[in-house]
Parts: sequence; C-alpha cells; structure tokens
Amino acid sequence: MPFSSMIQEMKGEIGAISRRGLMRSRSRPHSTGRVQRVEPDEAAMRESSWAHVPPELLRVVLAKVEAVEARWPGRGAVVACAGVCRGWRGAVKEIVRAPEACGRLTLPISLKQPGPRDGPLKCFIRRNRATQSYFLCIGVTDGLADDGKFLLSARKYRRPSCTEYLISLDARDTSKGNGTYIGKLRSNFLGTKFTVYDAHPPCAGAAVSKGSSAHMIGSAQVSPMKPLPAGNYPVSHISYEVNVLGSRGPRKMNCVMDSIPVSAIKEGGIAPTQTEFPSSSSNSSSLASVPFFGSKSGRLDAQLTTQNECKVALKNKSPRWHEQLQCWCLNFHGRVTVASVKNFQLVASDERAPTPSNQEEEDDVILQFGKIGKDLFTMDYRYPISAFQAFAICLSSFDTKIGCE
Repeated sequence: MPFSSMIQEMKGEIGAISRRGLMRSRSRPHSTGRVQRVEPDEAAMRESSWAHVPPELLRVVLAKVEAVEARWPGRGAVVACAGVCRGWRGAVKEIVRAPEACGRLTLPISLKQPGPRDGPLKCFIRRNRATQSYFLCIGVTDGLADDGKFLLSARKYRRPSCTEYLISLDARDTSKGNGTYIGKLRSNFLGTKFTVYDAHPPCAGAAVSKGSSAHMIGSAQVSPMKPLPAGNYPVSHISYEVNVLGSRGPRKMNCVMDSIPVSAIKEGGIAPTQTEFPSSSSNSSSLASVPFFGSKSGRLDAQLTTQNECKVALKNKSPRWHEQLQCWCLNFHGRVTVASVKNFQLVASDERAPTPSNQEEEDDVILQFGKIGKDLFTMDYRYPISAFQAFAICLSSFDTKIGCE
C-alpha cells in the first residue's frame, strides 16, 4: 500500500474514533444536569488496528519514513505518524533526532533545540505592519522567499517603560493565557537592551525571574487539571552600543546566552537540549527538575556541572567599508539583497584573532539576519542557538533605538 494511502486511511480511522468519542460525551450528563464535554475515548484509540502494529515492525516503518522525508512540506508525513496514537507518538520521538544531528525541524520542541552543526537552517521572517506581528517560516525551496512552513509568531506590545514581543506557536494567538505561548522579548526604555525570556526552564536548575508570572507559578492556584503556567526564565541578554555622537555607521550589538555554557561551542561540547514541553503539575518545586535532557547522552549531568560556567557571548561581525559602493558591506552569500541598518551577522566573541577580510571563515557565523523586501527578511541560524532564541534576537533589531541611530 502506498504510504500516502496509508496516511489517509489512518486519518479516516482517527476521525471515526474521535466522532464516536464525541457522541459518547454528548450523551454523558454532568452531575449538575449539564452535558460534560470530554476528550475522545482513549480506550477507543487503543482499539485502533494501527495501535496494534508490532513494535519492531513499527520502528522499521517509521525509520524508513523518517529517512525519506527530508524537508517541509514532506515532514508532514512524519508528524502524521506521531498523531496516530500514543504508541506511534512515542516511537516517533525515539527515532526523530534533534536538529543538531539531523538538520531538520519536525516536532514543535525542535524550535527550542540547538540548530544543526554542519550548516545553517534557512528561514525567513514576514512582518505585518498593520498588526505589529512577525511570522517565522522555514523555506521549502532554495529560493529567497516562498510560501514556507510556519514555525513561530510574535506580536509587539508597547508598555509605558518598555516594549514586549510575545512569541507563540500559534499564528493568530500570542497571549500568555494560550497554551502555545513559549516566551517573550522585553526591551528597556531606550530600546538599547533586551532580555529574552523562555516560558519553560531551558536547562536543569534554571532560575525563574521574579514577577507576576513567577508569583502565579508559586501560588496554590496551580492545579493538576490545568496547564502549567508560563514562567519567565532569562535565556539571553542583548545590548546595542549607544551612539552618543550620532556618527553614521552600522549598529554594534552583543548577546550573552545565559542558558548556553561556553564549553558548548568547544570541541565535544554539548548545548542544553529540551526534549519535551513540561506537563501540568501541582508541585511548583518540580519546575526546576523537569526532565529536559536525555540520559543516554549524559546531558543532565553535563549541565549540572556547568551551571556556574561562563556563558556563550555573541557579537556582530564588523562590516568593511566598500569604496566603490560607498557603504558598509558584509558577505551574506546572496541571502540579503537590500541594504539596511537592521542587517547583521553574529559570531562567537571568543573566536580566534580576526583574519584579513578575504580569508574570513563564513562558517563561523551563528546567526545572520537581513532584508530582502519591504517586509520580508531572511534568518539563518545554526548550533548552539535554537530557532526560538534566533527569532527573539532578530526581533530586537526591529525595535526603535533612540540612543543608537
């Protein structure tokens, strides 16, 4: 049977199971006399013929599917397999590797995991000026812009003393009350300093920032039946050099990645890798011990011993002045076509001494961002930062900076 036909058959069977579960829920009265809405019957889901595939055969099938689905939108087949039933979902999580190893984005948690080591993931950002919204997509072709596959969204909110960008997995709803909210970017009054907050602990022992969100997490309002409230875990700090004299020139920026130890970028180093989003819990003390790291790779032990280690620092690569064009230039390898003060390339600040411009190692660029249209920008990132962190850093470039230009 062709795999596409098998997927369609699975979807039809799952739909039938959901409809049967919904019919049962409609006929089940609540103690108060009202109809109680419940989730589709888990027992019915377990009765699905697809749920009884022998585990050995299931892993062989899923491994072959994973091997042939190289990029979006083909990755939808892998995601469809994960949605068949709980057993299939667990097998998919075991087989699908993190972006660091496979260079692909498959499950939502991939957006919180470090990018590939071998080369950057090529994404782009669309800006909607009317709604102050930003959408991160991954390209499905090698072109500069296509319809792409949606990854993340952000919306800008102006506060009396700062600006906030709320980041979500949902393209339409970025509110904190939504279960798809994953973090935010907050600026200072001048727009020269920014802090990126993760809604979930980025590593073992991560400290939550004090505030209303932290108070809500520690309160007794947290129920086992409710989603885990979002916290404010600082994962990076971004600063732009203040331009006191107002001289013309490119922006100068620095980023300190609070959640990534400097050993991660050294040979054999390991960056923190979240493996799943935290589930609901009534015990607030469990927030700091959510199992984000796979025991097979020893990530948990590695991070516990490096909590006090120096963190990775990134700085923008200095452009060179082009005499003929009379402008500052950087080599974006065709990924940027419009000159803009927002364009930048970030490299590790503790790299070896700079070499002549004609001998620079472009592979050292960890994040590059640049303009290709009125409201269209490219964003290419790689290890050790994640798509979420890269997106937040790029959002800081959109904000108005009173003291920098």
